[in-house]
Amino acid sequence: MSYFFTDQNIEAPDDFYEMLINAHDGLSNSDSRLLNANLILLLANQVGKVEILEEAISLARKSVIER
Repeated sequence: MSYFFTDQNIEAPDDFYEMLINAHDGLSNSDSRLLNANLILLLANQVGKVEILEEAISLARKSVIER
């Protein structure tokens, strides 16, 4: 069973991308990685379901391996 769909679901994706890039502005590489980790954990907490998180990790890893 898949929990994910690939159609765009982000309101104003360009605005989101700009917010994400701006959040990293002026940070060191280690602080930037920490920001990403914190953001992932906050969003994972919003999702909550282990099955959904497991599928998200699998899909993200697959996209890196297959590039």
